[in-house]
Amino acid sequence: MLLTVLVGIWALRKTKSTQDFFMAGRDLGIMVTGFAVFSSLLSGFGFVGGPALVYKMGMSSVWMFVCVIMGFNLSFFLLAKRLRLFAEIGNPISLPDVVRLRYDNAFTQGLMALAIILGVLGYLATQILAMSIVLQEILNASSFIEYISIGYCMLISCSILVFYSITGGIVASVYTDLVQGAIMIFGAILIFFSVLNLFEGGFQEISQIIAQDDAGAIGPWGTLGAMGSLSWLFVFMMGGAGQPHVITKMMMYKNISDAKYILPTSIIGYFFSALLWLSIGLAMRALVISGMYPALSNADMAASVYLQYYTNPILAGLVFAGLFAAIMSTADAFLNIGTAAIMHDLPNAIGIKIKNDLFWARVVTFMLTVIAALFARYSGDLVAILGAFGWGTFAAAIVPVVVIGFNWKRATPLAANVCIISSLLINFSVKILDIKVPYAIDIGAISLITSMLLFVSISLLSKKPFINKNVEAAMDL
Repeated sequence: MLLTVLVGIWALRKTKSTQDFFMAGRDLGIMVTGFAVFSSLLSGFGFVGGPALVYKMGMSSVWMFVCVIMGFNLSFFLLAKRLRLFAEIGNPISLPDVVRLRYDNAFTQGLMALAIILGVLGYLATQILAMSIVLQEILNASSFIEYISIGYCMLISCSILVFYSITGGIVASVYTDLVQGAIMIFGAILIFFSVLNLFEGGFQEISQIIAQDDAGAIGPWGTLGAMGSLSWLFVFMMGGAGQPHVITKMMMYKNISDAKYILPTSIIGYFFSALLWLSIGLAMRALVISGMYPALSNADMAASVYLQYYTNPILAGLVFAGLFAAIMSTADAFLNIGTAAIMHDLPNAIGIKIKNDLFWARVVTFMLTVIAALFARYSGDLVAILGAFGWGTFAAAIVPVVVIGFNWKRATPLAANVCIISSLLINFSVKILDIKVPYAIDIGAISLITSMLLFVSISLLSKKPFINKNVEAAMDL
C-alpha cells in the first residue's frame, strides 16, 4: 500500500493534462502495456473471486480463464491496430470518444458512456470488496488487532485507492501493473508447487478427495453444469474484447507494430498467474472435505486462508502485496474510464464543455469511489459474481459496437444505439428483478447474443452510413 502511494506521488509529476490522466500520453512500451493488459483482467476478480468459484463450483470456472486467453487473441487481432490508428486520427481520451469518431453520432457516445458507468459500478465494487476481504482476513489474524469489521477495512482500502488514483491517474495504474504482474507470475508459480506438495499424492489425491464428495465438481463442467459453463465460455471469450479497461490500453502503446509483441507477453503472463486461481480453489475444497480445515463461512476467503495457513509467510506476504497492487491498479483503471465517461463523454454528448477538466476528473474519481464502495458494502454478492455481472454488462454493450462495428463499414449508429440500450435493459432487469435463468445460463451470454443479433440485423436493414474518410482509411488497413 505504501508502494502504491509512492507510485501515485511519482505519477503526479508525469500527469499534467487530461491526456496524461486518461491515456498515459500514448507512450507506453511493450512490457508495460503487455503486463497492464493481463493484470487488468486478473486483479481481485481472478485472485479472490477465482479461487472462491473453484471452491464453490469445482471445475466450472476453468471455462472462464481458459477462454480469456482465447479472448486475448480475438481482441488483438480485431482491435489492437484499429484502436491505435483511431487514436492518431481523433486524439481521443476515452473509448466513447473513439465510438463517436467511428459512428459520427453524439448520442452513441453518450450511450456508450452510460454503459461504461453502469458496468464500472459492478466491477469497481468487485475490486473494493476483494481488497477489503483480504485486508480484514490479514488484520483479524494478526496479534495486534482483536477484530476489525469489513466496513473499516473498506474505508482504509478506499482511502489509499483514492489518493493513488487522484494523484497519478492511468499512469500510476499501468506502472503498478508492471510491478505487480511480475510479482504475481513468480508468486503464482510457487503457490502452484506448494499445492502440489500439500497432499502426498499431489493433484491426483486432491481430485480423488473432491470426487468422493461430489464427482461432478471435478468433472469438466463442475457443479454449474454444461449450459452454464458453455455460457461462460462464450461470455469470457467474446467478452474479453469488450472490456473497456483492457481495450483502452490498446490506444496507449507507443508504436503500432508493437502489438505483435504485446499479445504473447499478455498471454504468457496471464497463463502463469492464473495457476493460483485453480490451485488454491481445489486445495481449499479438498482441505475442507478431508476435515483438515473447517468449512469457509465465505468462499471469497479461500485465497487468503490458504496463503496464511498453508504457505511460507514470506511467500504469503509477497503474494498479498502483489494482490493489493493488482487490485488497486485495476480499480484505478476502472475509476479512470468511469471518470472519463462522467466528466468528459456525457457532457460532450450533450454539447457541454467542462472547464478545469483535470481538477474535475479528480473530484469525480473521489465521488465514484464512494458510490462503488457503498455498492460493494450492501450488494451482498460474492466478488466473482459481481465481477461476472460487470463483465457481462461490458461485453453485451461493447462487443457488437466496437469489435464488429470497427471492422464492418455497414454498421450504423441506430444499430449501435439499440444494441447498447437492449444490453443494459436485459442485464439490469434480470439483476434487479432477481429473475432466475434456466440451466444456470449466464445472463451476460443471453444479452450478448441478443445485442449482436440486433446490431447486425438493424445495420443490414438500415441505410448505408456515412464514414469519415480518415476512419474509413484506417478500417481499410
